[in-house]
Amino acid sequence: KKLKAHHDGQDEDDFSSRQAAFQQAKRSPTFYHPPGISPLSFGNRALPSHSLKSPHFPVEIRSPIQYNEIRYMHNPMKTMHSIHMNQFERKVITMPLVGTTEMFKKAYKGHYAIGAFNVNNMEIIQGIMEAAKEEESPVILQASEGARNYAGQEYIVGLVKIALQDYPEIPTALHLDHGSSYEICKACIDGGFSSVMYDGSKHPFEENVKVTKQIVEYAHDKGVVVEAELGRLAGVEDMVSVDAKDAIFTDPDQAAEFVERTGCDSLAIAIGTSHGAYKYKGDPYLDYERLEKVGKLLPGYPIVLHGASTVLEKCNQYGGKGRGAKGVPEDMLRKAATMAVCKINIDTDIRLAMTSAIREALYKDPSNFDPRNYLKPARNAVKEMVKHKIEAVLGSAHTI
Repeated sequence: KKLKAHHDGQDEDDFSSRQAAFQQAKRSPTFYHPPGISPLSFGNRALPSHSLKSPHFPVEIRSPIQYNEIRYMHNPMKTMHSIHMNQFERKVITMPLVGTTEMFKKAYKGHYAIGAFNVNNMEIIQGIMEAAKEEESPVILQASEGARNYAGQEYIVGLVKIALQDYPEIPTALHLDHGSSYEICKACIDGGFSSVMYDGSKHPFEENVKVTKQIVEYAHDKGVVVEAELGRLAGVEDMVSVDAKDAIFTDPDQAAEFVERTGCDSLAIAIGTSHGAYKYKGDPYLDYERLEKVGKLLPGYPIVLHGASTVLEKCNQYGGKGRGAKGVPEDMLRKAATMAVCKINIDTDIRLAMTSAIREALYKDPSNFDPRNYLKPARNAVKEMVKHKIEAVLGSAHTI
């Protein structure tokens, strides 16, 4: 259509051949550029006329799902001394963020869970998305209040949008983790998140119901899904801190009532996991009977597990002091994923994988002061850890 609107008197054969070339470029998963022009030649630099086969050419085609709309220019004199990028109007079409509803439906039926991985910076997002691509798995990128305070909400949303451009084939949700108030949840809903969690577990039951329902009503009106929490997990992570003596397992009957009264789309429950790296003093334990009862009272309803990192030990090899850290065994999490659990949160393992790689890089080369030289292996460590979780814990590989 763009070609036809701008072909300005080209003969029909010339128009048809150009249209066919453009359609072929759209179907290509790689960049398309005119003969003699390197993709690196684009940008704000002028393109020399002797490199061009025609004054009509696509600037950039990204993938079958995402590509640029190009306005073509016709030069009747067939002369062009230079072309600048600002002569072309371009609009990048990207795959939008998705909610978690369809993800969880498929996960529940398929007896697997979706990984919700906490993000704080570019390298973590890149590592997660590359792993999701290689494993052909949907993914949830989640940002806590701490991440919002550290990186800024606009930066996080911007980085995720770029990730969607690079990985349009991966169903991706952007989720607020542990929103502590209506105002924070609203800010994320208005700011482009496709899913939010309100954590009212510290409040009395009726207060939790009241605020959760208010957030659900606002979110659903904007097409955003809501996760809530009932029961309290022990441990420390970001801005969440609960002493072991204050931890409360979720009551199944109360969970069913809570979902009915609030209309929340998923529910995080407490069955034995805990936040942070120091999850257990004794033997690890998950209350599968409690989980099974919740599943029977809420058939087909997605349950969420927080505090589900396994905790890696490598960090201690290069000067770390995470002695005595203990996580949830992976086989226990895998079993939960075959039941009603459709979302498993993983944060601490990402931190440990990244920190371990950075410590190792600096230990082996103390003269290294270039962040790229230690952030690159850190990014790869995140990728390999996420791939392992997708395969061994979540069971979501090859489900796209």
